Amino acid sequence: MTLQSLGYIGLRAKNIEDWQSYGTRLLGMQVAERSASTLALRMDDRKQRLIVQADGGEGAAFLGFEVADAAALEGIAARLEAHGTGVARGARALADERLVADLIVFNDPVGNRIEVFHGPQIASDAFKPGRSISGFRTGPLGMGHVVITAARSDELIPFYRDVLGFRLSDYFLRPVKIHFFHLNPRHHTLGILETGSNGIHHMMVEVNFLDDVGQGYDIAQMTPDLVRVTMGRHINDHMTSFYCANPSNFMVEYGWGGRSIEPDTWTPTQVVEGPSLWGHERLWLPPDARAEARAMRLKLADEGLRIPVDVMDGNYKLAPGTCVLWDTIGEARKRGYA
Repeated sequence: MTLQSLGYIGLRAKNIEDWQSYGTRLLGMQVAERSASTLALRMDDRKQRLIVQADGGEGAAFLGFEVADAAALEGIAARLEAHGTGVARGARALADERLVADLIVFNDPVGNRIEVFHGPQIASDAFKPGRSISGFRTGPLGMGHVVITAARSDELIPFYRDVLGFRLSDYFLRPVKIHFFHLNPRHHTLGILETGSNGIHHMMVEVNFLDDVGQGYDIAQMTPDLVRVTMGRHINDHMTSFYCANPSNFMVEYGWGGRSIEPDTWTPTQVVEGPSLWGHERLWLPPDARAEARAMRLKLADEGLRIPVDVMDGNYKLAPGTCVLWDTIGEARKRGYA
């Protein structure tokens, strides 16, 4: 009766053409289907992962989380109803539109539309990226993660943790207040960022090679003001990434090298060093918060903190020699970053 992963995201937009260009030429997704008012994009063997509706709006229309089967879906519905959350069984037409076997629909405490489904349809043809990338890291980890914003995070955290079963990974209190939650070995599938307003901050997709990120960064920099967070590396999930604005007026984090955790033995902690080891100049932050974040990164540089990269078989090769510096540090291991 537990959620497994983030299965799909629905977005609102003013223009389908903008999203098709952005989704294929920058992100490297594949157009699965397009009409005058809708666009479906693929990332892998699923028939669709990103669903864009040109209704003149912006932000996220819905978040779709996957469960194993019909029994798990009914278990989630029963838990929600026991909590007093209204649940609608998805109509057959909606399930066909989402390309799933069945689903339920409800709102979280601040009105975000959540869909829980099982039985996603698998495409018969292979994924063909919109630009030459190595592919996306998905599978049991889901399509990536999403960070939603909250006027008050304590209005949302109990619902996602206690009712939906998200488990806390870690959290920051400076330079912003944000809590991260996992469902599977991906370090986090959900983030809740306290900003004073409810909405969506960013979604993350992870590619298989660092070069895909770097080449995407080159493409993004060709459009003025598109990059909203410069290239950098996170401390908690180890992701090397950049963030750019999308046509739905929030951000996409485009990353590589995300950390895998063991969900059953993971111990959540407060991360006091800050969100990023290096880079990630957050252009969306007010000047005082940007200065604080920069000072935190420079302090880590002075301390010499290093974190090993997380790689998959096949996308690395070992260089000869040994790293004397790393062999003598040891502190990163003690702090849980290794």
